[in-house]
Amino acid sequence: MATTAGGLRADGTIGTSHRRVIFASSLGTVFEWYDFYLYGSLAAIIGKQFFTGLNETSQFIFALLAFAAGFAVRPFGAIVFGRVGDLIGRKYTFLITIVIMGTSTFLVGVLPGYSTMGVLAPVLLILLRLLQGLALGGEYGGAATYVAEHAPQGKRGLYTSFIQITATFGLFLSLLVILGTRLGLGTEQFEAWGWRIPFLISAVLVGVSVYIRLQLQESPVFKQMKAEGKQSKAPLTEAFGQWKNLKLVIFALLGATAGQAVVWYTGQFYSLYFLTQSLKIDGTTANLLIAAALLIGTPFFVFFGWLSDKIGRKTIVLAGCLIAALTMFPIFKGLTHFGNPAVEAAAASAPVVVTADPNACTFQFDPVGKKTFTSSCDVAKSVLAKKGIPYSNADAPAGTLATVKVGDQVIESFEGTGLDKAAFTAQSKDFTAKVTAQVKAAGYPEKADPAQSNYPMLVLLLAILVLYVTMVYGPIAAWLVEMFPTRIRYTSMSLPYHIGNGWFGGFVPTIGFMLVAWKGDIYYGLWYPVAVALMTFIVGLFFVRETKDVPLEH
Repeated sequence: MATTAGGLRADGTIGTSHRRVIFASSLGTVFEWYDFYLYGSLAAIIGKQFFTGLNETSQFIFALLAFAAGFAVRPFGAIVFGRVGDLIGRKYTFLITIVIMGTSTFLVGVLPGYSTMGVLAPVLLILLRLLQGLALGGEYGGAATYVAEHAPQGKRGLYTSFIQITATFGLFLSLLVILGTRLGLGTEQFEAWGWRIPFLISAVLVGVSVYIRLQLQESPVFKQMKAEGKQSKAPLTEAFGQWKNLKLVIFALLGATAGQAVVWYTGQFYSLYFLTQSLKIDGTTANLLIAAALLIGTPFFVFFGWLSDKIGRKTIVLAGCLIAALTMFPIFKGLTHFGNPAVEAAAASAPVVVTADPNACTFQFDPVGKKTFTSSCDVAKSVLAKKGIPYSNADAPAGTLATVKVGDQVIESFEGTGLDKAAFTAQSKDFTAKVTAQVKAAGYPEKADPAQSNYPMLVLLLAILVLYVTMVYGPIAAWLVEMFPTRIRYTSMSLPYHIGNGWFGGFVPTIGFMLVAWKGDIYYGLWYPVAVALMTFIVGLFFVRETKDVPLEH
């Protein structure tokens, strides 16, 4: 069947050459996301391997911060590689990024842990995470721009939606490899050394991707611009130094990508951590639940990309932000109800309240592992946080000794300031034993009971969260590509995307669990994504235009 210049067959289906473009770009991006997500999925284990000098709460939060470090530098990768992509071309730029990404990931797999190298181990780990983030900052913009510039008018949402699937496929692939390795080796061996295998496997995946991408040609839109001599000589200056373009970048960030990012990371990452950390569901089970939800939801990336070609990008993305913001709290409460109903029942029948002088309570995050939290309030909250017990706070007069109330029973904490180490340890052990006995008697479980978990309902709720992800993420690449002119497109679209996804989205797990540790309410961390999603809905509604019918050759 004949194929048009736009890459479509006469019957409207995608031609062979464009299928190759989509496949090669998407496959490479799948592997890059696979590399990136390995760390996120293994954050708890990596925390034990590389941050063993910290207390338990700081260990997990610091592991999340190391994960977030990769997100933090993504905008800088967008600037560096976006400039290269607008100067020398899309193809060669995302070849460079995938090689950097693959090398960094492989090195994580062979990096000695804290017990071998001491403090140098987490330092090197964070440096490798920074390299991963820089590479990913240049990858996405290149792949999305490359595919969109091959797409015919009226099909860009559909074409680029296949790029959007790659993030979920990358996560899905990483979960499958992790689960396969864990089941093959057993939990003990996997946590001791087997966690390295998925990182080492990435070398093969990236090698295949590089080979396939070497077969591609440069984007026709970029080649035409270059032939006509219309290239930007200074894409960074033009993109961010001129208000007409900088204004678009700011609105693209606040009115599109920020909300898209927090909805995405809440649905795919925060939900996973919530299941394992707050609800105490077994890690393998939680990964399987997320994988099942992703399998159900993934086709909707293409559906919403296709739909955005019909009704517009803006309508779908902003609707996803609004609906997610309005329903996150009931969905996560539903996860508790169906995942660990004993926690819900215990919290209702015997709520835990910490009554203390608020000035004696500190935020218990110690990034260097040297600080001791000794006030009676900190002692009480530390015990509850380690056990994952939800609690509320009540203020007491200054100088009052903190108490933990479980239902009708009150347990008095102790003031550890001034005690020597032996005395503090002894009193801490005694207090912990009293709290443990009381919360156990009140029905708070140490682990979720699989017999009480309703797995079909958990998958349904998680699939709804993934559906929100597909709404906001499916059309976003086409929307961003269409906002900016060809000469500065790679640079301009990459920065708001990666600030949104790297900073607003990437810090969702870290900020969320910091808020939970601060307040004791296991749902309190949701206020961050809800607030950002609502902000994007408002800004996008009034300040960001619809772009679905604009030509790219501008």
